[in-house]
Amino acid sequence: MNSDSIYTPPPDCGLELVYCDEFLLAVSKPAGLLSVPGRGEDKTDSLSSRVQAEFADALVSHRLDRDTSGLLLFPRGADMHRRISLMFEKREMKKSYVALVLGRLEPAQGEVNLPMIVDWPNRPRQMVCAATGKPSLTRYRVLSYDAASNTSRVALEPITGRTHQLRVHMSASGHPIVGDTLYGGNADGRAARLLLHAHTLEFRHPVTGEILSLVSELPF
Repeated sequence: MNSDSIYTPPPDCGLELVYCDEFLLAVSKPAGLLSVPGRGEDKTDSLSSRVQAEFADALVSHRLDRDTSGLLLFPRGADMHRRISLMFEKREMKKSYVALVLGRLEPAQGEVNLPMIVDWPNRPRQMVCAATGKPSLTRYRVLSYDAASNTSRVALEPITGRTHQLRVHMSASGHPIVGDTLYGGNADGRAARLLLHAHTLEFRHPVTGEILSLVSELPF
């Protein structure tokens, strides 16, 4: 799926709540659903609109790509929104993703440190650019390798939060994410979706002080 394709959101089967209290909601977003409404009447359906239909005080603090599934956090009310947004800015939110990528990553643990910038003539694509790109760092760890399909399941931790960062960094390292039509991971059409999932989110609850370790179960 790319920016020019017809938007066909998955059916609304109810929210997959991972966490809920009077201050915060954590919801698992299905692949193919926008995080927030897009431009045009055909792109009004989104996770945020579905959440706000049930929790009117829920506000958006961060986003996932349409084709990425997994955890999204919704602070409830303006004060909580300010607190959570500041925590994201200070990188006090520890996020991890799981992806299936082409090939075998070596070494089995490491990092991709490549500056990124928007590829203006080909938006929404992003690209690596040593001259003008913003610092971008991703840590990875191989979880398993399947020789039959020549794919690796990897845990990814974005230290910075650039648009499409994980997708660009994996592609630039020679191991694009399976199903990624923008960055070379679906040349053989082997996947119906982008195999990237926002798996865990760990942070200190800004009101209770409790350490929350939230998990969205893997769909692939």
